[in-house]
Amino acid sequence: MSNQPYEGYEGYDPYQQRYPDPQQPYPSPEQQQYVDPQQQYAQPYPEQQQYYADPQQQYAQPYPEQQQYYADPQQQQYTQQWQGQTWETSVQPPAPVVDVTETAYLPPQADMSYGAMAEPEPEPPAAPAASQEAYGPATTTGNPRITDAQRARAEGRSPVIEPGMQPAALTALLGLLLAGGASVGSYALLVPLVILQAVTAAGWFRLNGMWPARQGIALAFLGGVVADAALLGVGKEHAPAAILGTLGVWVLLVLVLQLRSHAGADERMYGLMATLTSAALAIIATGHLAAEADAVTVGCVAVAVAVLARALPLPTPASVVVALLAATGAGVAVGGMTDYGSKGALLALGAGVCALIGHRVASYDYPSRFVHMTAGVALPLAAAAPAVYVLGRAIG
Repeated sequence: MSNQPYEGYEGYDPYQQRYPDPQQPYPSPEQQQYVDPQQQYAQPYPEQQQYYADPQQQYAQPYPEQQQYYADPQQQQYTQQWQGQTWETSVQPPAPVVDVTETAYLPPQADMSYGAMAEPEPEPPAAPAASQEAYGPATTTGNPRITDAQRARAEGRSPVIEPGMQPAALTALLGLLLAGGASVGSYALLVPLVILQAVTAAGWFRLNGMWPARQGIALAFLGGVVADAALLGVGKEHAPAAILGTLGVWVLLVLVLQLRSHAGADERMYGLMATLTSAALAIIATGHLAAEADAVTVGCVAVAVAVLARALPLPTPASVVVALLAATGAGVAVGGMTDYGSKGALLALGAGVCALIGHRVASYDYPSRFVHMTAGVALPLAAAAPAVYVLGRAIG
């Protein structure tokens, strides 16, 4: 091993101040230099002359005068001068790493671009529980108003409210009028049927939250009246063609009218679906006019009894069972007075099931009292019309 500088490079030590002398002890804490973390440039040593390494040359050229160097923020922020002789790197063990904790204390920097420690952000306040129903102050930007159904769900209550006894009594009254009109004749049946179609059209729009919707209600009601007129014109033997034909024409008419609307896309689609459904229910109610007189009598009485039984203060499963049993019993009783006999029980059961479905639809999503007095009255009878017509022809 040679302790002399390389030949041809006199005055230049390529390994000077790169590796510490293992035989020289570490400096004491008093000899160490404290570096200000806010200072971006390190202080040079006057005894040490800096060299600039030219990558195109094999030897370094010194600066003509002493200059400061820029301290890389990724490197350790302390400087220490090591003096000693050079040695061969192929046989020299690697220099020990100096522990930063044993040197000067460096507080964390405030500059985030140099990897400084960031203070933890405060946690956002917890959202209020649903059971508190906490409301914020009114703003000019338009806070959405909570609906009755959302408030009921947040408070743990059911968003479904059944119509009750008063709408059930009106349904029973209208059903008895239909049964009595059918026993008299088609034109006597037409009067309560038109009332049923008008209440159905208005109740469906109100059930969907669209009020006032005079044009839509008038269009749906007009579809029911046209179906009645078409049926009376062609006769009961052509009832399917009259009802389905009117329904097809009204679907096309509603589509054309909605395409001419200047409302938004979502509003037009919502209005289209509400108008089509309301018109379909009003037209389907014409099934009472198309069915046999005895079938209308048995079916409408069964609907009246089922809705009254459903309105009794009983648990929902028990109320449904009691309503279906009452409808079946009414069918047996009324059927005995007609040509159906005991077969009237099947007709009454089918009409009772459809009536309970309409009753449930009218109870959907926390409706208002106006919905109960319109949709809650008409939907059980309108929904039972297809069953009255189909089952009446099947067992007649």
